[in-house]
Amino acid sequence: MRWCAALACLLALCWYAPAAQAQQHGEVSDLQLERGADGLYLSAALRLELPTIVQDALYKGISMHFIADAEVLRPRWYWTDKVVAHATRYVRLSYQPLTRRWRLAQSAAPFAATGLGVSLDQSFDDLPEVLAALERIARWKIAEEGVIDEGQSYLVNFQFRLDMSQLPRPLQIGAVGGSSWNIALARGARLSAQEATR
Repeated sequence: MRWCAALACLLALCWYAPAAQAQQHGEVSDLQLERGADGLYLSAALRLELPTIVQDALYKGISMHFIADAEVLRPRWYWTDKVVAHATRYVRLSYQPLTRRWRLAQSAAPFAATGLGVSLDQSFDDLPEVLAALERIARWKIAEEGVIDEGQSYLVNFQFRLDMSQLPRPLQIGAVGGSSWNIALARGARLSAQEATR
């Protein structure tokens, strides 16, 4: 009987640990889904707190790469939920020490060394201004119209995280196991059967 209680505690810790870890350095304060004529759109508001170590690296000219992921699931009572759509957005935040300007670039594909494939590139005067832009995601298309069935409810899992694999190698080694680098925000939302109907 005692081992059953221990197992229950262990399962509870495993269940809640990822959620607690995902809320480090901020939160997803708002997440909205909207079905349009051509697909499903996601809008989100983030509250991001950049750790001092990340800000120091930025001021030294080291770019920070973030990844936004959205997964659309159709619940199934007889099996695991079915993934019907997955969307990824790549964001690069950088500071130019010579010009003292901040740059924010967004792309639907990973950033190449040449910089090709960038869909949006903006400049800002200071860190609070660029963070305000980074923290807003407006009408991001995460699923095509053909995958959303009318009268069916869907779950959407959203995550926004720092891509530590894009850091320079010495920082990657130092960041392993360091909670200061572990920026990962997550939140889920449900698209009801009524909302899925046009």
